[in-house]
Amino acid sequence: MKLDHYQTLVFDCDGVILDSNKVRARAFYNAALPYGVEHAEALEAYHILHGGVSRYVKFETLLRDMVGLPVTDEAMKALLHAFTTEATVGLMQCEISPGLDALRQATPHAKWILVSGADQRELRDVFARRGIAEMFDGGIFGSPDNKEHILQREISNGNLARPAVFFGDSRYDHQAASGAGLDFVFVSRWTDMQGWPQYCAENRIPVVDTLGDAVA
Repeated sequence: MKLDHYQTLVFDCDGVILDSNKVRARAFYNAALPYGVEHAEALEAYHILHGGVSRYVKFETLLRDMVGLPVTDEAMKALLHAFTTEATVGLMQCEISPGLDALRQATPHAKWILVSGADQRELRDVFARRGIAEMFDGGIFGSPDNKEHILQREISNGNLARPAVFFGDSRYDHQAASGAGLDFVFVSRWTDMQGWPQYCAENRIPVVDTLGDAVA
């Protein structure tokens, strides 16, 4: 894959940089379990279907639309605490994408930016503790801002220069990248998106197994 002409490489985190999709799914399930197994299963399924969407949106959906309760600060704080406590442990242990170092060495000219639906402070902490934060010289960004807002903000302030390419593993990643005028590459090994081969074929999206496979 030719990456020489890209000024910026943008990455999702879960399923792209880290093998963390299962970690997130289980953390959503366990956080919602006090509301019952049925609602925990429903939230986990909603999370997988809406990969890349902020946890804040997902927990609001759980409370308002699934359980039928008001979205209060107290309820949100309890859910976020339970989720973050479990997820952080998993994020420190899961595998980092094979070939990440090789890709960084192959693109010294390009700025790297992380754009995730995960919590921004959590991401910065985990990436620093795992020794990969410095690779992302353009910044590490996440919720509560959504991906569309982050991309447009970074383009507007000159941090995200185009041409640029977004490496993601969900339909939402592709839609956010396309809306911002970025090329898109689907990273398949750890995705939990159902029907991704057909989706990528229909939309003529290039696919790599891991980030290492993007190195020409």
